[in-house]
Amino acid sequence: MRSRTSTTPADRLEALEAAGYEPRSAELLVALVWLCLPALALDEDMLRSAKRRAMFVLAAGGDPHRELDLGSVAAERLAGELDTPERRAALQAALAGMEPHGLPAVSEGLEALLADEELAWRCAGLALLADELTEE
Repeated sequence: MRSRTSTTPADRLEALEAAGYEPRSAELLVALVWLCLPALALDEDMLRSAKRRAMFVLAAGGDPHRELDLGSVAAERLAGELDTPERRAALQAALAGMEPHGLPAVSEGLEALLADEELAWRCAGLALLADELTEE
């Protein structure tokens, strides 16, 4: 997974706000969750295997580089395979720890993710799958 340490957390949130995403858009929600992925403490071997299986599911559905959305079967499969109560709690804690002061779209996106644990976890699957696609 690529490093997320090149800027401060506030800089990353400000960049997301400046991007102009709608507050509850999949792009913003997945980006917010992507910033929290290190908090999940996923075993690299297990993650690599799960991503590989998700890529097979994605490829079976056609072009593996097509645009993904929250309803992507491959992302749902990946999220399901990695799902544990501890990981969900870690994701919720990481999201709750973000400080989006003065960033209305980011604040609303975080509120949506914190209010809907299932949505946040689906976003995690999509963030991990998108991460895999960009590494190829």
